[in-house]
Amino acid sequence: MNSDWKGVFEMIKSFYHFLMKYRHPAPKDEISQFANDVYLDHSFPKISEDYHELSSYLEMNGHYLNSMSIFDEAWQLYLISETK
Repeated sequence: MNSDWKGVFEMIKSFYHFLMKYRHPAPKDEISQFANDVYLDHSFPKISEDYHELSSYLEMNGHYLNSMSIFDEAWQLYLISETK
């Protein structure tokens, strides 16, 4: 492959795809519980990479989320993982 194309095919993972690595059958922390709940939420915007879209969705539909600070913490981890 031509080096000019390097990076063109590198896709940013959606937040949903990133969060799924935290799923656990017996969640021991809030992010794992959040991941489990998002997995069960069939309306969650699975292809989104947009903070505002996800935040708005969770504010209106994320009854399973005890605090938006859990989402904010997961979002920071997402940003760190996508900038590596």
